[in-house]
Amino acid sequence: MTIASDDELEGLRRIGRIVANTLEAMGKAVEPGMTTRDLDQVGRRFMEAAGARPAPELVYAFPGATCISVNEEIAHGIPGARAIRPGDLVNIDVSAEKDGFFADTAGSFAVPPVTRAVERLCRDGRRAMWTGLREVGAGRPLAAIGRAVGTFARRNGYTLVRNLASHGVGLSLHEEPTEIATWPDASERRIMAEGLVFTVEPFLSLGAVLAEDGDDPWTLYSRPRAPTVQYEHTVVASRNGPLVVTMPG
Repeated sequence: MTIASDDELEGLRRIGRIVANTLEAMGKAVEPGMTTRDLDQVGRRFMEAAGARPAPELVYAFPGATCISVNEEIAHGIPGARAIRPGDLVNIDVSAEKDGFFADTAGSFAVPPVTRAVERLCRDGRRAMWTGLREVGAGRPLAAIGRAVGTFARRNGYTLVRNLASHGVGLSLHEEPTEIATWPDASERRIMAEGLVFTVEPFLSLGAVLAEDGDDPWTLYSRPRAPTVQYEHTVVASRNGPLVVTMPG
């Protein structure tokens, strides 16, 4: 989507706040003993109360309102009977639709007690995302995002999962531009148009370089197995830089 009016921007901001507030509520609800299905219900109730529809169900018939991935699962985890335990690393990915507009956000939550390495990974996962977001702006190269995140990861001793990319969003959950690398990609030549809406969502890891399929049609696992975090915002490329719409409020 490319924003063409103030009304479109306000519609995007509205759904952006909803998904951001949903993610915040789910993160606060995470506790040992609850199942990922329990946690998903927190998100479903929050979105529905705000008049929004969970995008994974709406668009892909995904078996849940949100994607919840634990430990070795790094993306598209199906909410179910798995109980959250102390020491788990829980990724929550929230996307929804309201009034024809879509927004997408995600975060990873460490359940105490966790190692210092995992604490640092979570902190630096957020830093990696913001490192990429700071490269967003009208007229700038999309490749600058991956270059900046790649430099951050290398300098701080991390790897990046290189087959889970950022994507356009706004009028649908996934749209052009597709496959926006959050790692260095010498083949990327596209330029951000003013008003372009997309996600920035690096997967920072303590060793994984790829995501691989598991036993079900949805859940993706780290390869090699290693703690991995994802932080994601929906952003608009403006003349003044990044306009992040998935902020709670």
